[in-house]
Amino acid sequence: MQKTPSKLKFRSFRNPALRRRGKPSVLGFMQRFKFTSNTPDQISNTKSRLFLIWGMFMVAGLGLAINLYQLQIVQGPKLTQRARNQQMVKLRPFVPRRLVVDRSNNVLAVDRPVYTLYAHPKLFSESNQQMAEHLAPVLDKTPAELVKTFQSRNSGITLASALPEVNAGRVRALRLNGLELIQQYSRYYPQKDVVADVVGYVNMDRRGQAGVEYSQEKLLERSVQTVQLSRSGNGKLLPNHAPEGFLNFDDLRLQLTIDSRLQRVARTVLQAQMKKFQAKRGAVIVMDASDGSLLALTSYPTYNPNEYSKADISLFRNWTVADLYEPGSTFKPLNVAIALENDAIKADDVFNDPGSIQIGKHTIRNAGLNGHGRINIAEILQTSSNIGMVRIIQRMQPTVYYNWLERLGLGQTIETDLPFEVRGQLKGQKEFLGSAIEAATTSFGQGFSLTPLQLVQMHGALANGGKLVTPHVVEGLVDTKGQMHYSPNLPTPRQIFSASTTQTVVEMMETVVSEGTGKAAQIPGYRIGGKTGTSQKASPNGGYIANARITSFVSILPVESPRYVVFAVADEPKGANAYGSTVAAPIVKAVMEALIPIEGIPPSQEIKSDSPAKQ
Repeated sequence: MQKTPSKLKFRSFRNPALRRRGKPSVLGFMQRFKFTSNTPDQISNTKSRLFLIWGMFMVAGLGLAINLYQLQIVQGPKLTQRARNQQMVKLRPFVPRRLVVDRSNNVLAVDRPVYTLYAHPKLFSESNQQMAEHLAPVLDKTPAELVKTFQSRNSGITLASALPEVNAGRVRALRLNGLELIQQYSRYYPQKDVVADVVGYVNMDRRGQAGVEYSQEKLLERSVQTVQLSRSGNGKLLPNHAPEGFLNFDDLRLQLTIDSRLQRVARTVLQAQMKKFQAKRGAVIVMDASDGSLLALTSYPTYNPNEYSKADISLFRNWTVADLYEPGSTFKPLNVAIALENDAIKADDVFNDPGSIQIGKHTIRNAGLNGHGRINIAEILQTSSNIGMVRIIQRMQPTVYYNWLERLGLGQTIETDLPFEVRGQLKGQKEFLGSAIEAATTSFGQGFSLTPLQLVQMHGALANGGKLVTPHVVEGLVDTKGQMHYSPNLPTPRQIFSASTTQTVVEMMETVVSEGTGKAAQIPGYRIGGKTGTSQKASPNGGYIANARITSFVSILPVESPRYVVFAVADEPKGANAYGSTVAAPIVKAVMEALIPIEGIPPSQEIKSDSPAKQ
């Protein structure tokens, strides 16, 4: 008999074997899900739970809405700015300082790229010895030195801190693993120590510390704007917000009045003479008296601005503008000019020089302790007679003389464009007029002090027809085509002496070179005026330093048309024969011999020759 499906199904549920296999029964199913009717209390509890859950959702939504309001409305602008700050970066691009060039556009100072070379021995693909042999010729070191350096650390070793671009290129060409080049910029001075006294140097922070690098900082620094660039998610800078041309800068350069050719000659001659006489220091100054431009200014000892950290810091102050000294006999021509201008003397006046003179309790003598008898004014300069100068100044009223010293600029600054200038020293009027010895010692250049550059300025007034001009080294800002874009405003020259007075004095100075103590400065065919000076060295504690002297020589050329002033000074030269005529005059002669062809100064008269001319 065939079984019905329903019975088969019923039996399958009741089959114990199936239950053991995990097949649920109807009773178990109903018990599991509790298909029972709910009581009123259970229904109330369920509603309470629903309201609680709904309330929690409402509170959470309200809190979210409040937070969104705070973020979007209250803190919105602040957060927006913070986001922009994260997406934008302020950048002040590096802009090099302007070049410094001389009057012929020879570069004196320039920013150039240099590199720091790092070594990471752990990344070397060759042995330390092989790496050292590759790098030794480039770094100017021995392989043994480099191997020892490589062994000091396994990474981050500095091999060179200011590697020139050429050497960096040679390092790159080696294609060695484990080397790293980091570019930076450094100020470089091609002339090294030749123009250091004028140009100066910049420190690690790129700030001028001496010379025109310090005094002309504003002219040497190019203006640069800070720009904002956007930044991508990975930190890469994007140029989409950069203003057009923000990396462009002008081609202006700071041009000086210095002539590097003349400067080099002056530097070489000065150094040789200072070593010969074992002088403490010395200086040479060449000025074009027509406008006060300095063609050369050098001192010894000096320093290499490329290695300024190795130099004595006292050398950073140019002593020709930063230190005072008593000029001695080189001031005598200026006193003659003062007396002539006031009609206290005439050019052909004669004075008696017995060798000594009594002024109150003081006795004044000539340097050679001998008298010269009756001598005229030109002979007073030729022999450098102290007694003759005292006689000249005695013909003037002390008040008038003192006023002239002030008018000449004693006790004042000269307002040069070189830094660290000091003011000259002149005693107060009451003290000066209170004792006759003051005017007497001032007549031969003692009892007051000035800078070497100020003495050159005063002699410039003798060389240009009586005008007191301002010595300066800055010509202005020029572009690469030579067009001037800025010139400094110099003080208006002051007329001190008449042209006739200055020409008379310069012609008297010519006899010093032709017949007197300045014969060592003679140059055949050229009329040169000059004056030697050998003065006692004043002590900081008062009085004078025993056996210490300052020797100097100042010249003006050409006499028939005066224009140039050449000055040399030596501080404490050694030897019994150390005078202005033996130490300083030969320096001036060598500098003038270089100046003549550079400036194209024609001979004053036909040069005589003992040998017949070649056919």
